[in-house]
Amino acid sequence: MNDRIVHDPSNDGVDRRGFLTCMAWAGTGMVWAVSGGILGCSRVEQDFGKSKEADAKAPAATASFRFIQVSDSHLGFSREPNRDVAQTYREAIAKINALPQQPAFVLHTGDLTHLAKPEEFDAVDQLHRTIRAGEIYCVPGEHDVTENDCRAYMARYGQGAVRGGNGWRSFDYQGVHFVGLNNCMNLRAGSLGILGQDQLDWLRQDLAGKTDSTPIVVFAHIPLWTVHQAWGWGTQDSARALELLKRFGSVTVLNGHIHQIMQKVEGNVTFHAARSTAFPQGVPGVAPSPGPMRDVPAGRLRSLIGVTKVNYVERNSTLAITDETLG
Repeated sequence: MNDRIVHDPSNDGVDRRGFLTCMAWAGTGMVWAVSGGILGCSRVEQDFGKSKEADAKAPAATASFRFIQVSDSHLGFSREPNRDVAQTYREAIAKINALPQQPAFVLHTGDLTHLAKPEEFDAVDQLHRTIRAGEIYCVPGEHDVTENDCRAYMARYGQGAVRGGNGWRSFDYQGVHFVGLNNCMNLRAGSLGILGQDQLDWLRQDLAGKTDSTPIVVFAHIPLWTVHQAWGWGTQDSARALELLKRFGSVTVLNGHIHQIMQKVEGNVTFHAARSTAFPQGVPGVAPSPGPMRDVPAGRLRSLIGVTKVNYVERNSTLAITDETLG
């Protein structure tokens, strides 16, 4: 499989005014650095288990702060290719806790649970209490919402979210503005995600007081660009949100949902989809349908799941993203 899609026979928007790299099968990660509006990338073979000396030589060692993205932990899932998703989530947390520099916070980009059951939320809570980080900020995935009802999720993770919403939130950290969105309500099988007018109105107000030079990080479950329309891997009204973000010089959009690394740069926006900590999904146009890959060879599961480490360097206006596998 090519690392870069250079044409778009499916006409699903993947190749529109930018490029996509897919690292779904790679055990190495990719570092993205944005400096002065110019983005560059390089492969790395950095591993959470390396020494502090090795970590100090990493491209983003001078980061002003570091945060972690985890996604799609699916607590409650117990089929092939992973019958113990709690164990792989524990392994991911162990790698986070082993970092020489404690992350400022963790972003979880949805599908914390598999069926939004109370015992599944309980299991997530127990594991989250073991993470050594300042805060854990979450947005819901469609598996955290039952019959368009977000109340169970909000009861656990609604603290700090906008009152009257379904988990939308924003916060500032060392000059960077973070925006968490919910594009998983009113979701039907195979349909695109949707933000909705109320959330878009809130987003407009939330961004109104920010200067154009403010770095923006958006995190949501479903991609804000159309990865594969036939599978519902995109957001119906994402163009309206991206229009509000267009004036900012540096925008990074983090998502989960698709359980594999896909990246795209379009203008001032870098899109990055993360691996799951539970199981991989097939590649659009290759796999017959979305869903857990059942035919993962023995011993390969941990090379297809993992976490994302992000470093921000204020002095150089640099944001670097490194993906790490569990294996």
